[in-house]
Amino acid sequence: MLFVMEAPRWLSAQEQRAWRAYLAAHRLLIHQLDRELQAKGLSLSDYEILVRLSESPGHRLRMSELADATIQSRSKLSHQITRMEAAGLVTREGCEHDRRGTFAVLTQAGWETVQRVAPDHVASVRKHFIDQLTPEQIRTLEEAFTPIVDRLQAVRAHRCARG
Repeated sequence: MLFVMEAPRWLSAQEQRAWRAYLAAHRLLIHQLDRELQAKGLSLSDYEILVRLSESPGHRLRMSELADATIQSRSKLSHQITRMEAAGLVTREGCEHDRRGTFAVLTQAGWETVQRVAPDHVASVRKHFIDQLTPEQIRTLEEAFTPIVDRLQAVRAHRCARG
């Protein structure tokens, strides 16, 4: 069987500038937000887990759901939850209906941490991202990134379903 390789569709100069600007902005923004959270004793990943748990019914999520939501391997999430347990931010609980399942549960200390850190984090997001854009640019970003997120989530779901 003979495979014919298609020539790559190279990026135009404008597409390449847009792509590189996106990459640089993403890296720099994530670095800055993580640095500011580190000063409060959390990583950006810790904060994301605390927020997801704080927004979930009963302040709890199955570990598998939390791994999927945070795009982490089960193993990496387990190690992170172990560190967060040691800090008193979360705890693990068994699942009544599925003995193999485990929940990550926000503790009172974790809830208080979210409440303490969230105002400063939101101020940082506003300062370094939102306030740098006009309302029209924000709408454009939402319109541009929503189909990309939707497509990549569908690809990921398809890949996970196949095993």
